[in-house]
Order: sequence, then structure tokens, then C-alpha cells
Amino acid sequence: MHLIIIIASVLAIVIAGPHLWVRHVKKKYSADIADMPGTGGELASHLVQRFGLDDVRVVMAQSGGDHYSTQEKTIRLSPETFRGKSLTAVAVAAHEVGHAIQYARGENITKLRAKYSPAAQSAEKLALTIFMFSPVILAVLHVPQLVLLTIATGLIALLASVAAQMVVLPLEWDASFNKALPILVDGEYITPRQEAAVRRILRAESFTYVANTLADMFRLWRWIAILRGAAR
Repeated sequence: MHLIIIIASVLAIVIAGPHLWVRHVKKKYSADIADMPGTGGELASHLVQRFGLDDVRVVMAQSGGDHYSTQEKTIRLSPETFRGKSLTAVAVAAHEVGHAIQYARGENITKLRAKYSPAAQSAEKLALTIFMFSPVILAVLHVPQLVLLTIATGLIALLASVAAQMVVLPLEWDASFNKALPILVDGEYITPRQEAAVRRILRAESFTYVANTLADMFRLWRWIAILRGAAR
């Protein structure tokens, strides 16, 4: 019993830990700074002009919606980032501009997202669909073994999604440390004392997609518990 508890605890840390770490880092540096020259949205708009990204727009999105849309050529920033004058807002905005620069330059690394992100999204949708219909399968067929097989299939699909997101990590890392950080440091948008904190934020931002996918795995364990209870 103790071994099972230990294994379950380790799995919970491995699966949920990255998501909690990303949230912690961003929240830690989310307080507005009075002498910050501008908001994340203003910085993004300024950098778009500075780097000649004439066909790229900067708009405010829903909370948690920070990303660069390659199809629409739009940098979408959450209200916290768009309106915020915090280190988190500035770092996240610069990271998303980093993605816009990658695609504007046609860098080879952008092919990673085009190749693997659709596979990751498809695998995650498949996993969610499988788990959603598992209770129906159990209710109709009353075959617990089939439900276990369904759960296993869903987990495999979700693991495939995590693997695909891991492959895209170099793209995220490049946007953070080859684009955003040099821009912020060399352009003196942040002070030398703020650089260490910005590095932490950019590191967390690089792992956001992987962390979110792992968090989805953690949430799906609730489905497993429900299904196990229904199977008894």
C-alpha cells in the first residue's frame, strides 16, 4: 500500500508539477512595476514596428490566450499581458513577438510546429473523446475490461500528444532565449537586476505547452477514478 502511495505521489508530481511551476513563476512576477515604460501590449506593438513586421497585428485575447497565430499573423495577448506592466507581461509579450520574428524570417525551426503541433492537438482531442465516451461504453456494454482498454488507449493518445509537444520545445526555447531575451536586454527594456527574473519567466513560457498537456493528463485521472467506481 505504501509503495502504491509513493508511486502515485511521484506520478502526480511528474504530471502536475510542470504546470504548477509555470503558474508559480508567472504569478510571482505578475505585479505591475510603476516605472515600467509600457504595457506588454505596447511593447509588442513597438517591437512589431521595430522589426518591420508590417503584416502582424497585436490584439487582446481571453485570459490565458497568449500565443502567435501563424495563419492570421496575429499576436494574441491575454488581458494580463496586454494591459500589464509587470515582468511577466513584458517577457511573455516579447516571447510571442519572438515567434512572429521566426515566421517572418522563414526560419527552419518553424517547421517543427507545422509538422508536430497538429499531431499533438489531434492526439489530445482523441484522448479527450475516448475518455468522454468511456462511461457510455461501460453503461451500454457492462464490460469493465473493455473500459480499461479504452482508458489505456486514451492515455497512449495523450502521451503521444506530450511527446509531440516535447519535439516542438526547440521552437519555444528559440523564441525565449534567441529572440525575446536579447531583445529585452540589448534594447534595455529591462534593467540588469531584472534579467534573472525574466530568464525564469521565459524558461517557464517555453514549457507552457508541455506543462498544459501534462496537466490535462492529471485532470483525466479523475475520469479514471470515476470509471473505476462505476465498474464496481
